Amino acid sequence: MLNDHLNNTILYNMQTSFPLQERPFLELSQKLDIGEDSIIKRVKELKDEKIIRQTSAIFDTKRLGYKSSLVAFRVKEENIEQAVVAINAHPGVSHNYLREHDFNIWFTIAVAPDSKLTLEQSVDILREQSSAEDSIILPTTKMFKISVKMDTTGKASTKEKVTKRAFKEIELTSKYIDVIKELQKDIEITKEPFKKIIDKLNISYEELFSIAKIFKESGVMRRYATILNHRIAGFNANAMSVWEVPEDRAEEIGKQLATFSAVSHCYLRPSYPNWKYNIFAMVHAKSEDESNALIEQMAKECGLTNYTKLYSTKEFKKERIIYFSDEFKKWEDIHYTSIGKK
Repeated sequence: MLNDHLNNTILYNMQTSFPLQERPFLELSQKLDIGEDSIIKRVKELKDEKIIRQTSAIFDTKRLGYKSSLVAFRVKEENIEQAVVAINAHPGVSHNYLREHDFNIWFTIAVAPDSKLTLEQSVDILREQSSAEDSIILPTTKMFKISVKMDTTGKASTKEKVTKRAFKEIELTSKYIDVIKELQKDIEITKEPFKKIIDKLNISYEELFSIAKIFKESGVMRRYATILNHRIAGFNANAMSVWEVPEDRAEEIGKQLATFSAVSHCYLRPSYPNWKYNIFAMVHAKSEDESNALIEQMAKECGLTNYTKLYSTKEFKKERIIYFSDEFKKWEDIHYTSIGKK
């Protein structure tokens, strides 16, 4: 299916921006000049083959009031399975990988706005449960880019413009939270994939899409789009490139690295005596050779020499956080009295 030019074009368009319309596949079909039924059939096949992971709203964790961070643990090989079970059980862990480094387990974690435990306390609990020998907490101090979009067409430019938007402030009312709970769910591939939402919430299409527009204007929702299973989609080399950059050049370099189309995420994070790298750029490529060449090009263009590449060797968890879920409270209630009060 991935060798099909039309499928690759469909995937690229659905990653870029999925139409928030009563009949989104009709709009896509008109744009791509094929029938609505044909595009639905193709998308169903791509979903069945697990090339498409999910199509839903992509929310901004921070703007929803959650605290989040990237975390790395150093865990002995004999304790890795124990660590994975403990880490994956936390409802705020969305990604968890084994990577080629002394710090070998890398995961992202978020805690809810009404959490009894701080993010640091939650990490301490997971560190103890994992028998980790060392850990580093690497929150984002500045975001230069976040845009997961695989070039399935092979025609996209190697560079892209990254713009910073100004956002409006909003209050997350109970109605807005109800909409968030529904928009974060994967859609069914049907002519009217949003019909279940308007029926459940007893609102009109017009009101649903108006609220979604407010979410986007406020930065609460980054975009509504399709996310692919990178490896199944042919992007087998996903490297977390990390860079040691002088603080006075961090913003300049971060912005420069963010312009590379192969970079999906680019952040400034703190450095420590046991971790000297402060800029992180995720690079997606179809092979390790291609990824290495891209990172070398990035280093050359930015004039950087102190960097390394952390390839994931195993994916333990990769799924969206379910925002405003009762699972956060359940996890904290179990751990708060025994560890959290210490």
